[in-house]
Amino acid sequence: MKRRLLLISLCMLSIFTACIKEKQTGADLKIGDILPDFEVVMNDGSVVTDEILKDKVSVVMFFHTTCPDCQQALPRMQQIYDEYTSKVVLFTLISREQGKDDIESYFKENGLNMPFSAQNDRKVYEKFAKTRIPRIYINEKGGIIRHIFTDDPVPSYDELKSSLESVIR
Repeated sequence: MKRRLLLISLCMLSIFTACIKEKQTGADLKIGDILPDFEVVMNDGSVVTDEILKDKVSVVMFFHTTCPDCQQALPRMQQIYDEYTSKVVLFTLISREQGKDDIESYFKENGLNMPFSAQNDRKVYEKFAKTRIPRIYINEKGGIIRHIFTDDPVPSYDELKSSLESVIR
């Protein structure tokens, strides 16, 4: 009986701790894959495409500001952004099903100033992944994915920095 109760409790815990409802759709990119074709408009009006990202080392992050794991990852990404944006690394943060006003409010409250693209759907996200956020891709020049991080576990600042350094060299 205790074992059964434990199993039920674990199942309920996993249901209630999920960031956002998960649907099994879309791609599932892996290390060594090339960034898929995509185009997003950033909050400053600039346009980012996979072709632009192929010109330099790049970081692509998918997030939603109500996701607890994303809330852990975003400040770490801000540290990385602050340190590497001037070192010819292109950063593209893309929301998964979240509008610009909500993101701007969250970023302002939490001292984040990274450029982002608000996406109200999963169209761009599904070119990269089926499930899970945050999802961070560190890519070498040419758009080749060299590191992928998700919420299992949420990457530390040191892990992100080390991975980015290995691609820059």
